[in-house]
Amino acid sequence: MTRENLATASDTLESAADATEDDDAAERLDSLADQLDALATRDRDPDHGRLARIENALHDLEDTDVADQVTDAHESVVAFRETVEGV
Repeated sequence: MTRENLATASDTLESAADATEDDDAAERLDSLADQLDALATRDRDPDHGRLARIENALHDLEDTDVADQVTDAHESVVAFRETVEGV
């Protein structure tokens, strides 16, 4: 199912949080990973606004030392978002 993209993004961000040298980035990455994990397992799909906020947060983290992982997670969120109806 398409929510696998959200679960994949969550796992990727958890790995990035463990790999980064930046404590603030690690905290933000962990928080985003938790949010995506919750969205992947809840009963209904998240709306575009929620996903856009997550994408913006990921964009802010793309200049960290784990940029490749952040980009991979971002791509997974975009792939899921393309399946959400509306907007």
